[in-house]
Amino acid sequence: MDEETGERQGHSAVLCGLGICLPHREVGNEDVGARLGVSDDWIAQRSGIRRRRVTAPGISTGDLATEAGRRALEAASVTQVQAVVLATTTPDHIIPGSAPSVAARLGLDGTAAFDLNSGCSGFIYGLAVAHGLISAGVADHVLLIGADTMTQVADPDDPQTTPLFGDGAGAVVLRPGTPGESGAFGPFDLGSDGARSSVARIPAGGSRSRADRHAEPDKAPFLTMAGRELFRHAVHHMVASSRRAAERAGWAVTEIDAIAPHQANQRISVDVTRRLGVPENRMLSNIADVGNTAAASIPLVLHHAVSTRALTPGMRVLLTSFGAGLAWASTTLVWPDVPVPGPAPEPAPPHPAG
Repeated sequence: MDEETGERQGHSAVLCGLGICLPHREVGNEDVGARLGVSDDWIAQRSGIRRRRVTAPGISTGDLATEAGRRALEAASVTQVQAVVLATTTPDHIIPGSAPSVAARLGLDGTAAFDLNSGCSGFIYGLAVAHGLISAGVADHVLLIGADTMTQVADPDDPQTTPLFGDGAGAVVLRPGTPGESGAFGPFDLGSDGARSSVARIPAGGSRSRADRHAEPDKAPFLTMAGRELFRHAVHHMVASSRRAAERAGWAVTEIDAIAPHQANQRISVDVTRRLGVPENRMLSNIADVGNTAAASIPLVLHHAVSTRALTPGMRVLLTSFGAGLAWASTTLVWPDVPVPGPAPEPAPPHPAG
């Protein structure tokens, strides 16, 4: 193990393909606010969100994940991987996991595939898992997908949560490489605080409490959040985790060219960036157009930044996230010169809705 970085010697997970899938339907604040009795500006001032993408009836998280994964494989010119990891809070079913179905639909028969639930930190947790699989020699290539349909679990009558969320999927293909090379992820900083799990959770649907849409609030299958407390913990842990990740990479804060925070709330991203001492113009953001897409957030914002030339090869990038668990995660990479195709189209529903 390297005493300075904490990284094991050997292979690292290196980015070689990126793809995303966004639903067609765009829902603006006016539509959301009219139903909830709040204004466009009220939503935008509190979150930075102006619009979000919402899946069509009959479209699931697995559907979006499949199309994003297909795009990433095409971008990487890879036809086979040894593992598919799906980071999601909104799987198609409690049982079975959604990743095996996604793998099968991508023609990856017999490939190891599993879901990972670390809330909005799921994508970076997934990067750490993929890094471990590759560095241990278990896999040569890993397809990591972050996908969520958060609009399906947001309480439609709650103005504090419903305006925040959108649906989407982003995927990366990872190959073996040398620590420190362009595109190599790591070192990682991961952490959690399960004693505060009630700050952000879906109370019902698991073994603790069965789901019932007509039950009391503590039994409902909708996301609940303690907004102010969540904001405070998010800023604190994202800043601390980011500093640890940068230090382990041997980077001074002034050397960070771009910070890609999980797109939870624009005010959180700005506060984290400011407290780190990174100029705000180095903060990557697409929350105004897609909302909070949970585990899909970071690959979506990276894709957006490349498409708008806010992110170019050679830039030092810090990724950081915070979400339910409570769980936080950060990592780094030097952005590689990889093809980034346009978004994959949302698939058609498998059968008529209703």
